[in-house]
Amino acid sequence: MPAADGLTFLNRISKLHAEVWIDGQKITGNICEHYAFKGLLQSKANLFDLQLDKTKKDFMTFQSPITGDRVGTSYLQPRSIEDLEKRRLTTQEWAKTSGGMMGRSPDYMNSGIMALGAASDFFQDKDNRGSNIRTLYEHARENDLTFSHTFVSPQVNRSLGYYEDSDIPISAQVVKTTSDGLIIKGARLLATQGGITDELVVLPVGGKFIEEPYVYAFSIPSNTASLRFICRESFSYRPSAFDHPLGSRFEEMDTIVVFDNVLVPWERVFLYKDYEIAANMYEETNFYPFLLHQTVSRQVVKVEFLLGLAQLIVETIDIGGYQHVQEKVSELISGLETLKALLLTSEINAKQDKRGTMIPNAASLYAAITSFPGLYPRYIEILQLLGASGLISIPTEQDFDSNLITDLNNYLQGASCDAKTRTKLFRLAWDVSLSAFGGRQLLYERFFFGDPLRLKASFYNSYEKDKAVSLAKSILDI
Repeated sequence: MPAADGLTFLNRISKLHAEVWIDGQKITGNICEHYAFKGLLQSKANLFDLQLDKTKKDFMTFQSPITGDRVGTSYLQPRSIEDLEKRRLTTQEWAKTSGGMMGRSPDYMNSGIMALGAASDFFQDKDNRGSNIRTLYEHARENDLTFSHTFVSPQVNRSLGYYEDSDIPISAQVVKTTSDGLIIKGARLLATQGGITDELVVLPVGGKFIEEPYVYAFSIPSNTASLRFICRESFSYRPSAFDHPLGSRFEEMDTIVVFDNVLVPWERVFLYKDYEIAANMYEETNFYPFLLHQTVSRQVVKVEFLLGLAQLIVETIDIGGYQHVQEKVSELISGLETLKALLLTSEINAKQDKRGTMIPNAASLYAAITSFPGLYPRYIEILQLLGASGLISIPTEQDFDSNLITDLNNYLQGASCDAKTRTKLFRLAWDVSLSAFGGRQLLYERFFFGDPLRLKASFYNSYEKDKAVSLAKSILDI
């Protein structure tokens, strides 16, 4: 099959019938029409249509090596810097539709599946598991599948000395093996878009959970029997794009995943009980550099969106003459240009690995991803400081269709626009910086790639510092 269009994607998800629970109720109807998912799923469908646009499909799709059909570039195994550029352009084209607010657009996990599939030989063992991940990658690429994923365990006790010894498994673990496959029982956290993607990828947790029952990796359909997705409260409060311009369209539900003795067929397993593979799979497959390349590409678009939003506020209420305002907006400009430079540097300094895959430079990408958890909260603060009380005085769409229209037009007009245009802008800024949707985005970016402190420690330990030390020593010698 060629790259999917939006209708194909929606039809596929509507027929999935995964077990999804929200507000204590199991969803039984068409999930594509459910208030909590309708806006996001339509936004994702638009992404699929976009990749087939005749003006964009040359870089957003490529020719399948198996069928010759055009398939999605997010599945492209890059062999050159030009291929990395195509991947970046695809991610950013998709990110522009949401201002970078859709953190789990399909290209995120597609990039990870590509990285694992391209290094399938690393997983090869006596049980032929390397071919399993290769088959998954090719099947996903040829059918334009979407993935959710999880590698976070429940936060029961995060102390250093905690050891799980409950009679009933809490963290999802292998409780039994059969001739048909693994039996998994327990839970995993934070599967964003859980239950509304074709597949769920389950990856090793690491840390204290590197013990035999937890050493596994697999992908299964989201509608697998005895697999449940428990949703948090939806932040898509109203369908109005005027009242909730982001939440109504880009609310990415987060879920707890419950495995109630789920059977994972052997042909779906690409890691089991092999400690060496578990310990080295992310480094060997360059899993993280490809996820980071996608993430930083999206974050560049997100900061550009925030910059544009800030400048619109400045122009709308005519505060550009103040130096403190110029200083604040310049912070956004500096951040944007820094992220763009790091992203491009990761491509310029890319190198092929032993498999012929072109790997973006990890150091540049880690510099970006360790900076962003500090930058993003500051950028949200800047929007709050620029918008001030204007972010609170925001009537709804219904107010503008009522007898209040004369009052609103008089008292809420901007320096360069009418009241409705000004309110629409400030509702967008509110949805970014103050709403439940915006709060989730803030937490999301703080911890997008894990604990920021651990990320920085890992960056310090892995960064090649010998050249810098040699330079310092040379000055000492002088």
